[in-house]
Amino acid sequence: MDRLEEMFALQKAFNESIIKTRHLAHISQGEWMQKHTIALMCETAEMLEEVNYKWWKNERPVDQAALKEELVDMFHFFLSLCINAGMDAQELHAIYLRKNQVNFDRQTGAVEKSGYKLADS
Repeated sequence: MDRLEEMFALQKAFNESIIKTRHLAHISQGEWMQKHTIALMCETAEMLEEVNYKWWKNERPVDQAALKEELVDMFHFFLSLCINAGMDAQELHAIYLRKNQVNFDRQTGAVEKSGYKLADS
């Protein structure tokens, strides 16, 4: 099992444990998607607090350990969203590779989609 597969498996087991111990089996897939999206947004806000996004305040050093922990918290909820959408590690990897190529093609002007044509140099 590779690392991404392991993280998917651990997150799936954790989610199933919460559903069982907290008696949440009645929650629909759509509602789980909403709840995990809101949680991901909250974790993103917590991550922003770690990188001093408030330009009007005095700067302070970034606590790298806290920053990394918030990123992992975000990843937990991202994995939950993937799992709820029926995605596994292999599918996430395949879609990522496909989309990554599209993103590169857009930045090099290799797509017909409007808004990505490169200006003549």
